[in-house]
Amino acid sequence: MTKTPTARNSAEERRRFIAGHVTEHGTATGADLAALTGVSLMTVHRDLDDLERRGLLRRVRGGASARPATVLAAGLGYRLGVNTAEKEAVARAAAARVEPGMSVMLDDSTTVLAMARQLAGRVPLTVVTNARRVVDVFAEAEDVRLIALGGEYSRTHDAFLGIPCVEAIEALSVDLVAVSASALDARMAYHQEQDVVLVKRAMLDSAARKMMLVDHTKTARTALHRVGPVAALDELIVDDGVDGELLAGLREHTRVTVAPVAG
Repeated sequence: MTKTPTARNSAEERRRFIAGHVTEHGTATGADLAALTGVSLMTVHRDLDDLERRGLLRRVRGGASARPATVLAAGLGYRLGVNTAEKEAVARAAAARVEPGMSVMLDDSTTVLAMARQLAGRVPLTVVTNARRVVDVFAEAEDVRLIALGGEYSRTHDAFLGIPCVEAIEALSVDLVAVSASALDARMAYHQEQDVVLVKRAMLDSAARKMMLVDHTKTARTALHRVGPVAALDELIVDDGVDGELLAGLREHTRVTVAPVAG
């Protein structure tokens, strides 16, 4: 869960908290959000107006409600600041699966970016990615053979997508792929954007071992496009906030590792 901000925190940090709280709980009143954040009700209303303009929640009388996962499309800047402890926990568990000498394909998700930052001690590696920030992680690493996938640049994702990217992926075969998804139920992983889904599917098809990284806020949800069945994964790594009943359902289809969140 995102740490509760105080009135001294930046407006952007407070808005990240509000968006995460509403998404996790489904609805929230303005009065409750004001009490949680330590700011005035008028300030909360301005925050909600801003978040609605970004498409991150829906304004309702007296507060806000979560948008369905089918229309939730947060930009990279927002996603980098949300659920960081959960993402780090999942990333640590995922990085432990990587051994020196492997070829690893990494997608443009923020959880996989966190994983990338933990791979410095596991070289030599071949790293393939469509994410510009992952390229930055390894650009100066002498023991990493870095392959950047081209395509049409998406500023929202700070990554390359589209048909050229898919075709580049299809020319490769790697030992391990790590991807994330924006929504997950007991049987299927989903994402709301078609171009992103096509790249993730191609990545999963290119790897001998398929691994998905998801924090608990993305579980028990669906989105417009199916990335693929949980049963097709070799391993799913989640944090310890996932509901027990859903966890049992997931384990009927694949190996699931639960990463404890520090603190």
